[in-house]
Amino acid sequence: MVDRRSVVVGAAAVLAGMAMAGPLPAAAADPVRVGLILPLSGPFASTGRQIETAVRLYMEQHGSQVAGRPVELVVRDDTGTADLTKRLAQELVVRDRVAVLAGFGLTPLALAAAPIATQGQVPQIVMSAATSIITEQSPFIVRTSFTAAQATVPLADWAAGNGIRSVVTLVTDYAPGIDTEAAFKSRFTAAGGTVAGELRVPLRNPDFAPFLQKAADLKPDALFVFVPSGVGAQFMKQFAERGLAQAGMTVLAEGSVTDDDLLNGMGDVALGVVSSHHYSAAHDSPGNKAFVDAFRKAGGGARPNFMAVGGYDGMHLLYEALKKTGGASDGPALVEAMKGMSWTSPRGPVSIDPETRDIVQNIYIRRVERVNGELHNVEFATIPAVKDPVKAAKP
Repeated sequence: MVDRRSVVVGAAAVLAGMAMAGPLPAAAADPVRVGLILPLSGPFASTGRQIETAVRLYMEQHGSQVAGRPVELVVRDDTGTADLTKRLAQELVVRDRVAVLAGFGLTPLALAAAPIATQGQVPQIVMSAATSIITEQSPFIVRTSFTAAQATVPLADWAAGNGIRSVVTLVTDYAPGIDTEAAFKSRFTAAGGTVAGELRVPLRNPDFAPFLQKAADLKPDALFVFVPSGVGAQFMKQFAERGLAQAGMTVLAEGSVTDDDLLNGMGDVALGVVSSHHYSAAHDSPGNKAFVDAFRKAGGGARPNFMAVGGYDGMHLLYEALKKTGGASDGPALVEAMKGMSWTSPRGPVSIDPETRDIVQNIYIRRVERVNGELHNVEFATIPAVKDPVKAAKP
């Protein structure tokens, strides 16, 4: 039997020899595996499709190797179910040995994976989910999408400054909806406006008709709406069926409602809807035009939405962090490299707040217009470098 002291001494000698010889070439070639967890089936499948297409597009454009390390995707479908997301995250970290978790189409899914990121010390790049609290659930979470409150407060300011005095809020009843409701109400009432009613619609199998009737009965100047990406078309269809546009009800929307991926299918009822968000496929910059053209080719003609830009920028963040670490993929080093990073995205200038690990970005006020035969969210005002207002308000 070999005693323990001999093993330790022998191991130390081997390590010393390795250090003198320099890093092993094989280690440098080990792949950086990215576990991409998305809703690729079920009611939020459009979210997953947009993000996956954008992630693969970024890799196609920038190569599948960075800082001497191959980058590999391991894609999993969570069907929009939090329990499944948690199990998939565990399997990816423990069995598949991923260096990074990414994706997360909805808040409950991002929250389900947060303990896994913490325990495994694996960066979790949130490319979609938008509740303010998400980055507070793990020191390894970094977000490249947006927060619901971040996108909403500028719209409340715009409404108060443009003659709207009373509003009914109608939001999906889960964390981002509650965030938008609170953000809009707080800012709008502080500016002298009145919130005449607050309506919350179930996340699963929503039927907007009875809520729209309640809103109509309250006779506000405008209806403020938030629904998750993929559900906006259903909302606008029921809004049209009840004749509320003809009755003069103005819609103010958090930008998920007029999702670029689905906007054309909504028809003329969407024309004139004013919204606020961090990205539009109609954003007027050379970088965005190139991104939209490339995405259309990669996505079978579909145009990118805000989910796509979150996925595209998420991969940019990872690639640049790996460059900064010289290819080292341990979690603490990668997260530290991501803090404070800034770049020009297809959406405009962005950065990662080093204190909150949330994205700082422009928010745009847009109006749905017909451009070259298609419906687009046309930007007409810019609020620069907006931080998440929920975290900014904390002492």
